[in-house]
Amino acid sequence: QVQLVESGGGLVQAGDSLTLSCAASGRTLTMYTMAWFRQAPGKEREFVTGISRSGASTYSADSVKGRFTISRDNAKNTVLLQMNSLKPEDTAVYYCAAEAGFLRVYDRADYSFWGQGTQVTVSS
Repeated sequence: QVQLVESGGGLVQAGDSLTLSCAASGRTLTMYTMAWFRQAPGKEREFVTGISRSGASTYSADSVKGRFTISRDNAKNTVLLQMNSLKPEDTAVYYCAAEAGFLRVYDRADYSFWGQGTQVTVSS
C-alpha cells in the first residue's frame, strides 16, 4: 500500500499563493488516481481537485477552478497543488488521497489511502 505525507501548508494573506506537496512512499504513484480534499472546521471533507494516473486528465471543484492547479511527477512520486489567489474561505486542512481502483474522482468514500493533512489558513 501507499503512504502519503502532505507538506507546504501555512498562514498566508488573501491573494497570496501557496504550493502543497504530497510525497508518496511504498508504491509507485503511477498506480493511483490522486486527489486533494479539504475540510474546514465544522464542515464535511470536500473534493478540491484530482488527477488521473497519467496526468492527462484533471478535475476541479467549481470553487477553485482557475485558481488551483494539480500536477504530478510520477518519477518523483509527488503530487503538487498550486494555489493562487487564495481566499479566506480556502482555509482548511488539506488532505492528499490516492486510489488504485475504479472510482468517482470527486467522492471521498472511493479513496483508500489518505495523508495526515496540512493546515492552510488564509487571513483577510
